[in-house]
Amino acid sequence: MQCKGFVPARGAALVPGQAIAPQSTYGELDHYARLSINKDPKTGAWILYRHDLHAPSFLGHFPSELCPGEAAQIQALTGFVNYRKNARGPPMGSGQFPDNEDPKKSAYFKQVKAYDSKGHAWNPITTVMLPLADKPDCYRPSDFLLDFKKGYMFYYGGPSDCVG
Repeated sequence: MQCKGFVPARGAALVPGQAIAPQSTYGELDHYARLSINKDPKTGAWILYRHDLHAPSFLGHFPSELCPGEAAQIQALTGFVNYRKNARGPPMGSGQFPDNEDPKKSAYFKQVKAYDSKGHAWNPITTVMLPLADKPDCYRPSDFLLDFKKGYMFYYGGPSDCVG
C-alpha cells in the first residue's frame, strides 16, 4: 500500500503504515488480515479490499498506468523493505526466515487464488511463480507450496539490522 501511486480510500479500514490488530504471537497464535486485489474490468485499475471485518472494506486502488498490459495480472503478491544505503533495515514479516521445520516462525500468504475477469477463482497451479529476493541474506520467500488445509501458499521474512 506504500507503493508510489497507490490511491487510498477515504476512511479505509487499513492505511499505509498502520499495524494490524490484534497482533500474532510469535510461534503460537496467528491473526491475519484477509486481502484481495482484483483488476477492475472497466478502468484496468487494481482494486484492494480487506475481507476479515464485518463487511468487505475498500482500501484503495493502484491506477492501471502502474501495471500496463495483461502480463501484470498475476503481479499481486509482492513485498518490499526499503531503507537508506548503509543503514540497518527493519524486519520483514515476523522477522524470521521461512523455516520448513517450523512454519509458524515466519509470515505467510495462504489460500492464494487467481481470478478471471468475471470474478471466478482458480488455483494458480499453472502460473509460473518465481521467488525473488535481491538480498537473500536479509529477506527470503519460500517456494510456492500446496498445503491440504491452507491451499496454495508461501512463507516470507527476514530479521532486522540487515545493512543496505
